[in-house]
Amino acid sequence: MSNRAVLQVPTKQLTLRRLRRAELPESSINMARYLVGKTLVRELSRGRLVGRIVETEAYLPGDAACHAYGGITPRNRALFMDRGHSYVYFIYGNHFMLNVVGGREGIGTGVLLRAIEPLEGIELMKKHRGVTRLHELTSGPGKLAQAFRINMRLYGQDYCAEGPLWLADAVQPVGRIGKSPRIGINKNAAPLLRFYEKGNPFVSGPKALNG
Repeated sequence: MSNRAVLQVPTKQLTLRRLRRAELPESSINMARYLVGKTLVRELSRGRLVGRIVETEAYLPGDAACHAYGGITPRNRALFMDRGHSYVYFIYGNHFMLNVVGGREGIGTGVLLRAIEPLEGIELMKKHRGVTRLHELTSGPGKLAQAFRINMRLYGQDYCAEGPLWLADAVQPVGRIGKSPRIGINKNAAPLLRFYEKGNPFVSGPKALNG
């Protein structure tokens, strides 16, 4: 059972405060933990999508599983921007993945957003995903990206500035945070670099990792 109640769907638009870059930790490990409970916002012409971040993974300098490993390429150049920018990539031929760049400019590190708890724009998310069950909407990085209409046009977006994708402060205190090995990687898989809100039904992954 959850250690906190899942938020009720708000009846009116939430008042959100955009995060400032100075508030973001310069370490991707600290950033991954810090972002759990914070708010992701996607602005679309048809409405606003909002959700609480409930699961993240850190990818570090010198980490063989990090896309920045081996240096700058046209694909990963956004990872070398200053913290608080977006890094988007396409994988398995059908999924986008959304990341927050960590560290100072030139370092090459980031945080994968793995799952959110939907708050606003839920009916629009359902249309994007083609599903009706709430808990299936955003419980995984590919699902999150599809629900939030993430694509390569958002590559390098500044999460701390006005625009179609931004980060806001938490709308309520975060519950207990757990950590585990990262999911779905073969390289450097052992470190405990995945962070999640314990008991949240939108967290992805096997139950054995979510205790």
